[in-house]
Amino acid sequence: MNTVPNSIVVLGASLAGLSAVRALREKGYTGRLVVAGSETSLPYDRPPLSKEFLTGDVTDEDLLLMNSDDDTLDVEWRMNSTATGLIRSPDGLHRVTFDDGSHLDADAVVVATGARARTLPGHFGLAGVHTLRSVDDARALRESLSRAQNLVIVGAGFIGAEVASSAAGMSLQVTVVEASPTPLAGPLGIELGAICAGQHAVHGVRLLTGAVVDALLGDDAVEAVRLSDGTVLPADVVVVGIGAVPNVEWAGGSELMIDDGFLTDSSCRTNLPGVYAIGDCARTFDEAHQVHHRSEHWSNAVTQAATVADTIMATPSGPAAIPYFWSHQYGKMLQFAGTRHSTDEVRFVDGDPGTGTFVATYDRDGDTVGVFAMNNPRLFTRYKKQLARSRA
Repeated sequence: MNTVPNSIVVLGASLAGLSAVRALREKGYTGRLVVAGSETSLPYDRPPLSKEFLTGDVTDEDLLLMNSDDDTLDVEWRMNSTATGLIRSPDGLHRVTFDDGSHLDADAVVVATGARARTLPGHFGLAGVHTLRSVDDARALRESLSRAQNLVIVGAGFIGAEVASSAAGMSLQVTVVEASPTPLAGPLGIELGAICAGQHAVHGVRLLTGAVVDALLGDDAVEAVRLSDGTVLPADVVVVGIGAVPNVEWAGGSELMIDDGFLTDSSCRTNLPGVYAIGDCARTFDEAHQVHHRSEHWSNAVTQAATVADTIMATPSGPAAIPYFWSHQYGKMLQFAGTRHSTDEVRFVDGDPGTGTFVATYDRDGDTVGVFAMNNPRLFTRYKKQLARSRA
């Protein structure tokens, strides 16, 4: 029998954390809610950080996720507080400790501690080298870009491509260095990944694939990037966009099961009763594929926040949401929904890849299991709804 906890601590004041407390209140939770976050800022939107925020089209105020409707959430916000441990307190509650020596006790804990940017070894302290994860990262990068002529981006994933797109619009000379033969082949497949990568050349951005960084050159500030084949690329600014690492180390002594994220079942329960994990830090069991999977996409954070609220409140959950993500690059909207296997057949159902406006489906055993669109949100939405109906 499920017992609704009297108090809940949410670790992580990001989209996932805010969405969790919104969902809990919407489902009738009346107990004490505390949200603790390591940043000083209240929850803000991260997708614009690599795009409109860099170009100055979006301000700090525009990033804020909270609105007047959130005034009624009755949440205690504890900012600038980084969790350092999780144990069972003497009275049976969960005790979260923080870096300032304080602690919080609660009946339940929702872990939404997110992820941090992966870095290149050996560049610490070199001015002009950036990663991009937080609003502070974005402010520092924007300042560097305002004084730069040559930008080198390491990694042609979504963050790298979005920064390249933004910087190209700021009239910088941009080179993207990618170790794999085809950028975005992992999430989209080789064929569609190559089409997306082709947008770099169309907009004057140099893309080097199969290229490995050997060293960042410079004394106090970066001056160039040297590749393993000896090529030297001039650089006033370097952005490292090579993925993210889940923030799990703080819970190393907690007995939580950790393997590239906090392991949970499909309802976001960890192995410790009363402790849940959602968002970028969670590696959740996927019932459809019978594997644990970690997703860093915006839509996943919102979906899992609703799931964990259902789990805590013991309310029925609807059908599993269709995996979905999007990106803006070079003025085009890129959208993907569904699932993809390497053996799926890609079928173009509308438009022309050569024009940068099209829709393609991923078909498996005669069924459509995924859809990708470039600059065609209307038809994409129709296919996404069909995928959702097929799961219901």
